[in-house]
Amino acid sequence: MAEVERRRADVPATVEPQSEIENLPTLFGRLGDDVMRLVDTKLSLIKVELKEDASFYARNGAYTAVGAMVALIGFALVNVAVAFFIANLFGSNAAGAVAQKFGPTSYGLGFLITGALYIVVGGIVVVVMKKRLADYNPAPTTTLDEIRKDKQWLKNEI
Repeated sequence: MAEVERRRADVPATVEPQSEIENLPTLFGRLGDDVMRLVDTKLSLIKVELKEDASFYARNGAYTAVGAMVALIGFALVNVAVAFFIANLFGSNAAGAVAQKFGPTSYGLGFLITGALYIVVGGIVVVVMKKRLADYNPAPTTTLDEIRKDKQWLKNEI
């Protein structure tokens, strides 16, 4: 027993230097600061992506509204054309009436063609913008990829 105690006395105890122990709280503080900086960076990245998504939806929503307005104008023109045709149906064909070069029928036909064109163009714009909005993926993919990379890096480091 005395021999074991002597051997222990001969072997110096592994005592951490005081500077190493003092650095441990500093290291934990730096780790906390680094984690906060990482989270702040990821939040900034997601904010940028969300702003891009919002501008995409606003721009395409405006185009959709313009297309709807064009189609609405076309619908109004078609209604005017129908009104001219109805007026022509109930108009008088008296024997003394002078034949006009451009009567309600020609005006009605002009409004009908123009209105149909507006409806087609407006409808195409609305359908294209609706499809573009439906196909868009609003998920912040860049941020999610960065978070996955950070997660993998942390797993490899630990």
